[in-house]
Amino acid sequence: MARSENAFKEALAGKNIPLLTLDNKWHQLFTQAQTEIPAEIRRGEEKLNELIKRQGKLNTESKEIRKLKKRLMTEIMDLADSTGGNPDAASEKKMEDNRRLINECNEKLEDYARELRLLPEEISSVNQKLMLRTMDICYQRIAENTREISGIDRWVKEIRVEIKKKLVRKEENEKAIFDLYSYMHDIFGAEVIEIFDMKYNPEERRKARAEKAAARRAVAGQKKIEEQKA
Repeated sequence: MARSENAFKEALAGKNIPLLTLDNKWHQLFTQAQTEIPAEIRRGEEKLNELIKRQGKLNTESKEIRKLKKRLMTEIMDLADSTGGNPDAASEKKMEDNRRLINECNEKLEDYARELRLLPEEISSVNQKLMLRTMDICYQRIAENTREISGIDRWVKEIRVEIKKKLVRKEENEKAIFDLYSYMHDIFGAEVIEIFDMKYNPEERRKARAEKAAARRAVAGQKKIEEQKA
C-alpha cells in the first residue's frame, strides 16, 4: 500500500471495526472484486475464526464451571447443616472432595479469565490486519478497473471522432451524388439517365428486372383468368 501499515493503524485507532469473518458482505467483497481469495487472507480468516471460537468456548466453559462451583459449595453447606457441624467420615470426605474441586474450578476460572483478557486484543489485531489486506486487494482492483474505464473512455472518444468524420464523408458523398444526378438530369434528360442507370447502377438494373418479371407474371395471370371465364 502507498502508506505504511503503522500509519493506517494510527488512523484506525479507536475505530470500531466489525469482525470481518462474521459479516457475509465481507465474503462477498472478493466476488465483487472478481479475484481469488489470496492464501494470506485465507490464513487470516482461519486464525480469526479460531480465536473467536476459542473466546466463545472459554465463555461457555466459564459459565459451566461457575455453575459447578456453585453446586459444590451448596453441597458443602448442606452437608455442614445436616451434620450440625460434626460430619461423619463419609460427609467429611465428600466436603473435602468438593473443596478440592472448588479449588480446581477457581484455578481454571483464573486461567480462563487471564486468557479472556488477552483474547480481545489478539482478535482485534488479527481482524485489523485482515481488514488492511482486504482494503489493499479491493483498492488494487478499483485501480485496475479505473485504468480500464479510462482506456475505454479514450477509445470511445476516438471512435466518436472517427464516426463524426465518417458521417461528414457520408454526407459529402450523398451531396455529390445528388448534385451529379441533378446536373446530368438537367443536361441529358430523364430518359437518357434511366438508360445509363441500367448500365452503371447494378441495383437499379436488378430492380428493373424484378419489376419487368412481376409485370409479366401479372399479365400472364390476367390472361389465365380471362381464359377461364371464356
